[in-house]
Amino acid sequence: MLNTLIQDGAQDAADILATDEPVEKTLSIIDLLLTGGTAGIIIIAVLFVLLFVAIYIYFERLFAIKAASKVDGNFMNQIRDNVASGNIEGAKIYCAQANSPVSRLTAKGISRIGSPLEDINTAIENQGKLEVYKLERNVSVLATIAGAAPMIGFLGTVIGMVLAFHTLATSSGQAEMGTLAEGIYTAMTTTVAGLIVGIIAYMGYNHLVVRTDKVVHSMEANAVDFLDLLNEPS
Repeated sequence: MLNTLIQDGAQDAADILATDEPVEKTLSIIDLLLTGGTAGIIIIAVLFVLLFVAIYIYFERLFAIKAASKVDGNFMNQIRDNVASGNIEGAKIYCAQANSPVSRLTAKGISRIGSPLEDINTAIENQGKLEVYKLERNVSVLATIAGAAPMIGFLGTVIGMVLAFHTLATSSGQAEMGTLAEGIYTAMTTTVAGLIVGIIAYMGYNHLVVRTDKVVHSMEANAVDFLDLLNEPS
């Protein structure tokens, strides 16, 4: 009888200890994003839209710049042969077939053959500005997203903190710390999301700028070669 009472007491004590053990809460990203309140969900949705726009612009511009950077190594030799033989129309047709920023720049110069070199140079520069504008189209949007996304995320955090402290104020300081802490770390998720979107957009923007600069340098080099070609003694 005594042994039975001792065993029952030990079992009850073990049950009490097991009940008092803290339960580890798992943190699900989906739950974290969806439990941030209406304002948090709206801001997260805006950031996802910005992320989609940034990724779309990055890949669209990357493929366009990659296509523009393809230049036949024998391109200028073909132009030189056609111009030297007086086959101006053949040079224009060859440029049209190449269909690249370099070829369009050269075609603009060919169309001005017979004019003073200063006029030809001006025409090439104007065409070059147009080609650079085409290459950089929508790239500035990436820069805007890179700067705006962290600010939008921080806005969500500030709103969440204001709501958390409002809850604390209206409860006369009697709000549970667990509830308060949960509201605060939920609010911080918007900053994390904003930083992630901003970093992705910033890296994409810088990569496109580097690729664009390479195409611009190639255009400048070919423009110089074309002007040198016109300066060659006949």
